[in-house]
Amino acid sequence: MAPSLVHLPNGQTLTVSSVFAGFSFKANDLNVHNSAFPPGWTIIIESQEDVDDEVATDGQDGHDVQKKSHARRFRNPTLQGDNMFISSISNPSNTDFKPATSPTRRIAMMLWATLWWYFHQEGKPKPNPHITTRGVNDHIPEDGRPKGDWRINIKREGIFKGRHLLPKLERMGIITSEDSCVGETIDDRTGEGWTRMFVSQRGFWLIDPRIFLFTLSPTTHSPFPGASPYTSRPGSPNRDSFPPSRSDAPGELPQALTAPQAQSPGGPFASGSHLPTYYPPPPTIFTMTNNIRHPIRQKPPAQGETFYTRYIHSVGQFLSFRVASLSHKSPTHRGPVSDSTPTFLPPGSGVTQGSLPSIANMAINPCDTDLLHTWMNDPRVNALFGMAGPRSLQEKMLRDALNTKHSFPVIGCWDGRPFGYFELYWVKEDRLGGYLSSHDYADWDRGFHALVGEQEFRGPHRVKVWMSALVHWCWLADPRTERVLLEPRVDNKKFIGYLQDVGFYKEREISFPHKQAALMKIRREGWEAPVL
Repeated sequence: MAPSLVHLPNGQTLTVSSVFAGFSFKANDLNVHNSAFPPGWTIIIESQEDVDDEVATDGQDGHDVQKKSHARRFRNPTLQGDNMFISSISNPSNTDFKPATSPTRRIAMMLWATLWWYFHQEGKPKPNPHITTRGVNDHIPEDGRPKGDWRINIKREGIFKGRHLLPKLERMGIITSEDSCVGETIDDRTGEGWTRMFVSQRGFWLIDPRIFLFTLSPTTHSPFPGASPYTSRPGSPNRDSFPPSRSDAPGELPQALTAPQAQSPGGPFASGSHLPTYYPPPPTIFTMTNNIRHPIRQKPPAQGETFYTRYIHSVGQFLSFRVASLSHKSPTHRGPVSDSTPTFLPPGSGVTQGSLPSIANMAINPCDTDLLHTWMNDPRVNALFGMAGPRSLQEKMLRDALNTKHSFPVIGCWDGRPFGYFELYWVKEDRLGGYLSSHDYADWDRGFHALVGEQEFRGPHRVKVWMSALVHWCWLADPRTERVLLEPRVDNKKFIGYLQDVGFYKEREISFPHKQAALMKIRREGWEAPVL
């Protein structure tokens, strides 16, 4: 099997090669990113098949059927028969990088990256979701048989054989067991209760990747570039961080307290403190707005900040979403792109991949206000949004959107190039909430408005990709969000069709003063994965 290249959502890549009984993973960006990945690791993966074995009995038909398991080499994903464990890890030299301070979190990161590869499986068929049970439903047409969750089983072998590792991974939410009892065994060294762990496709996509993707800080004598990624969370200064050979000029901040330069791919995964950038949602505190009792909403990301990014294999580009900006300049793209850039940089040069000039990180796009002015004056867009007019009209629209407490404006990008405008909102305080009963939505349900302004980025597949990606972000942003609602105009049948293709269903129609709308919904429980 030829090696494959895996694009992680933070821009790092892994080369996956077939080895005896499994696959090896090699990190490609150790000299470009301050990576927490080791140089490589190896997994063992096999597929378990059930083979029928007829045994004579006193039953009505004179025989019974017993199941025997047969393990074979992994070729294509199976619905629930694949078993995997990490067998070995290639650790970097401690003279170049500080050793991992949390081995469990590091292993969780490797497991997450492995699962990212497994559930993508580019070029391989997805497993048949229908379950066939001999003597029960094998006489029913396949489309009428029950469906099962796509799972991969995690075996308590290799590095997973540690006494406390699997319990920690289960607490982190990356592996699951249907055996949720305490158990009778007192000696936890036996591993009882931890032998039937698994990860489902649905569960994997509902885990926020920011929990697992983070960076290591290079040592002071490391030959690798020492620039930190663009900070997304504060770090505490210390006495050693001040340069010894320089006295700060009067009125200037010490160098350690000034904002660092953006010298590596930023976005939601970049961490100047070398810790995960995930924060749990805040506690629920209620307030009143326009006689509506609702939770106080957490502030959205800052203007121009990228909050979602993912490589789309079927398109060959990175999809990202950032908050719209009122700046007169186009915001610099802080996320990864698919453009080919050098994978090796001179040691000690201080140059990183994100600091190299590229089309994506050069501010050559129009500013967001100019983008909206162009898009809204397109007859196709104006037919649905009705916001054509002078630039001042779109600027006011953007200002109002940035000052709205229950929603925020978003620019979608393909490889850093803007393609569309979106508004993400909380349903309860939105106009839509006033037309619904309390049974139609909950406190944390979201919705969004959408338009694609750039002609070259239109098309059914791209629409389904960014549509499912916005839903994916809604699930990740707050685990209390159970539904995403949209209200497109009923005559926008093409858009409604796209929504249905990615899992939305039409519940009924709503009569707004300005339009007749179809109430479209998708539930977390019925969602499986984003379009890849």
